[in-house]
Amino acid sequence: MKRNNDVTTQVATAVKACTDKKADDITILRLDAASGLTDYFVICSGSNPRQVEAIAEAVDENLSKAGVEPTNVDGRRSENWVALDYGDFMVHVFSENARRFYDLERLWKTATRIKLADLEKPPLKKMAVKQSEKKAVAKKTAARHARKGH
Repeated sequence: MKRNNDVTTQVATAVKACTDKKADDITILRLDAASGLTDYFVICSGSNPRQVEAIAEAVDENLSKAGVEPTNVDGRRSENWVALDYGDFMVHVFSENARRFYDLERLWKTATRIKLADLEKPPLKKMAVKQSEKKAVAKKTAARHARKGH
């Protein structure tokens, strides 16, 4: 479970880096386990080659600061597409034309679209018993033991 929380935090960091560089149409896809490729795709667009590169660099820099390095980067210095592969997730930064051409959202139409807020939700945990509830349980237990003569 911790691994998944780390991954969602890393994906959220990547999305925020895209947002900071004014990426257009940011999409987060959680891929089906059967895909075997990766867990998440972050897909976004830049309006020109300079912005595409700036977005990819911002993702790389922000994740590097968090101690996460890509296992592979394709398309550096490309005018159309930069793909950063982090193993458990990939970030695809497209020019608008290349994004329409490759249409990853259509190719991965069975993937679940999620929002940044979904990544930032705290993991579900068993409900913790409040201190006052603990005291009430202890009090009832003590009273029960007193009645039984323990």
